[in-house]
Amino acid sequence: MTLPNILPDNVRLQIDRAQRRALAFGVVGLIITVALAFGLKDWTQFFHSYLVAYVFWMVFAMGCMAILQLHHMTGGRWGLPIRRILEAGTRTIPAMTVLFVPVLFGMSRLYPWMQPGSLGDDPAGHFRRVYLEPHFFIVRAVIYFAIWNLLAALLNKWSAEQDRTGDLILKDRMSSLAAPGTILWALSWSWAMVDWVMTLEPTWYSSIYGMVFMVIACLAALSFSVVMLRMLDGYQPLHDSYDPPRLNDIGNLMLTFTLLWTYMSFAQFLIIWSGNLKQEIPWVKVRAFGPWAPVAAALLILHFFVPFFILLQRGVKRRLQRLSVLAVWMLVITLVDVYWLIVPSFQQSGPRIHGLDVFAVIGIGGVWVGAYMAQLKKMPLLPLHDPRFAGVLEHQHGD
Repeated sequence: MTLPNILPDNVRLQIDRAQRRALAFGVVGLIITVALAFGLKDWTQFFHSYLVAYVFWMVFAMGCMAILQLHHMTGGRWGLPIRRILEAGTRTIPAMTVLFVPVLFGMSRLYPWMQPGSLGDDPAGHFRRVYLEPHFFIVRAVIYFAIWNLLAALLNKWSAEQDRTGDLILKDRMSSLAAPGTILWALSWSWAMVDWVMTLEPTWYSSIYGMVFMVIACLAALSFSVVMLRMLDGYQPLHDSYDPPRLNDIGNLMLTFTLLWTYMSFAQFLIIWSGNLKQEIPWVKVRAFGPWAPVAAALLILHFFVPFFILLQRGVKRRLQRLSVLAVWMLVITLVDVYWLIVPSFQQSGPRIHGLDVFAVIGIGGVWVGAYMAQLKKMPLLPLHDPRFAGVLEHQHGD
């Protein structure tokens, strides 16, 4: 629901320009990706690259939904400057629903369980054959997207109505939906990652795998929100909507999810390695040793140690310019993390960046950013009439 005269002309012009550029990059990137696949006659690599790029960009939409619902549950003032940034991210889910279609067309090239006899004859193999039946796989995907689109539609509808009417009951509706919505999000997103990513190696399993992607999504969304806040920092009243304590809260959330990522990743490694089961060890062995070991070491240092020690510094968390530099770094390392989790499933000999990998990320990313910018300009940059933020702009410097 679009509200009239909601953005200053200079803000709208900047967003329009970013939208056009992103869509141009996206269209060109996708065209080159398809052209390379035709030219190389390598559609298997095309679908591999497409899946990595799709999961990476889907992480942002899903993370925005999670952090938005966290804000509605807690009602913290830290959510004021980034709420509309998060809401715009959730409204990209319909675009990502459409972009999922190529994954369905590439199922036979992506998933080994599509081939007869690939799951074995043991009892676990029988369960996998039932669970990984292609039609059931598609039905589950439809259910996931239905949940995500419904949650996004309701939260954004009520937020727009709150802007227009100022009805106090709308705050309670959003808060009431956030708790069960977070449970639905957690279950559906973790199961989606099991379906779309973990089953690339169908005989391997981990009960923590979906939770790892939950944390990745939340950290990516917070980092993206900080980057967007920095880009829009020069415009009022957004600039006056935060102060050092609010930024410190957002930085602490980034620190929390950084620690959670480390805990989940190490717990998964420790449980699998100590269990010493032949079905589980190969997954860890491929990624933590041999040609992929440098990537694993880089993630340990650059995804945990570096951001951990930086985020302990109040001087970083309380200054948007400094925090945004770290946030950009976290976005880059998230791509490395997703690549490391997915690509060894079909490329065990070590990381080799293919041209299709690059253009798939650019193509899907351009479309996602273009869709995001189109949604960002549909609503004011700050929520209106929310009683949780009454007087914030007037009194924030006295906190």
